[in-house]
Amino acid sequence: MNRYLKLTLCILLPLLIGGISGYATASGINIWYMGLNKPFFNPPNYLFGPVWSMLYILMGISFYRILQSQDSELKRKAILIFCIQLVLNFCWSFLFFRFQMLAISFIEIIIMWISIATMIYTFTKIDKTAAYLQIPYLMWVSFASVLNGAIWYLN
Repeated sequence: MNRYLKLTLCILLPLLIGGISGYATASGINIWYMGLNKPFFNPPNYLFGPVWSMLYILMGISFYRILQSQDSELKRKAILIFCIQLVLNFCWSFLFFRFQMLAISFIEIIIMWISIATMIYTFTKIDKTAAYLQIPYLMWVSFASVLNGAIWYLN
């Protein structure tokens, strides 16, 4: 496969997953979420879209770099961990916004954080740049975890 096409597909995968979950849960954001008590550090809603878009692009570039690496058992493990964290990312929006399960979404985002940290650790053994590209994602999910926990506590 042409490497530019492969890179494009790798970037589109997380963007598409994020876009689908965002679209499917948008009504919960506009109605339910707006009425919740939120902590003082809750960022404005307009910030989430651009931040997530950039993180999904970095995820895709990172994934592409892993796919370009030499075939090995570690590469297969890295791909599996990437897919697991992406599924967890997709599910969190539904748990939080669609089903309004603050406690369950908090537990799920902690599991997602662990999977992202594991992914970074695994990626480091294959391609350090691919691993470093995931650090902003881990930092944002760290912040989102605290925010999820605070919203759960306040409501």
